Amino acid sequence: MASSYLSIAAILVLILLTTHLNYCLAARKILSSETDTEFIKTSCGASTYPDLCFRTFSSYASEIQASPERLASKSLSLTLNTTCSASKILSELSKSQGLNPREAAALQDCVEEIGDSVDEVKNSIGEMDEIQGKSFAFRMSDIKTWVSAALTNEDTCMEGFSEIATDGDVKATVRCEIEKVAHLTSIALAFVNRYAGTKNYSVK
Repeated sequence: MASSYLSIAAILVLILLTTHLNYCLAARKILSSETDTEFIKTSCGASTYPDLCFRTFSSYASEIQASPERLASKSLSLTLNTTCSASKILSELSKSQGLNPREAAALQDCVEEIGDSVDEVKNSIGEMDEIQGKSFAFRMSDIKTWVSAALTNEDTCMEGFSEIATDGDVKATVRCEIEKVAHLTSIALAFVNRYAGTKNYSVK
């Protein structure tokens, strides 16, 4: 009989310990999630487009885990996806019938410029994948140069259309696509600069 009581007591203790452990793990997970989300909020607050930034990156908080490196990498990845999508849309738009000569010329320039942006962001991602090591300073310098160049390409595209005196669908579509790309590229550049600032280095 005594052994039965001991067995029951042991089971109850085990249940209590398991419940407590699960509670602690759940509490830790919630705290970690809140910390990760706060990191995204704080990081986005320093960007040019904080609301867009938080809407875009908050869903990746658990993946980024308050890491400047992961945030910079994710921002480049999302920028590449958006830029590729815009490139495809502009390319299809450039084949449309009924474009006037100025629209056609400006659109063709945009297709080329956004195509260059795709390559530059890809190069940046490639460098981020190899970022650790003695070449950190040089790689970060290259990444910042490429992302800045991509942003310049996007600005140049919009400038070409700003000179066209039309408010038609073509101009509106281009503006919508380029703004999405430019805003994300700007955010990515801010995160790249922040990550670069987490380490003391100089390019010699």
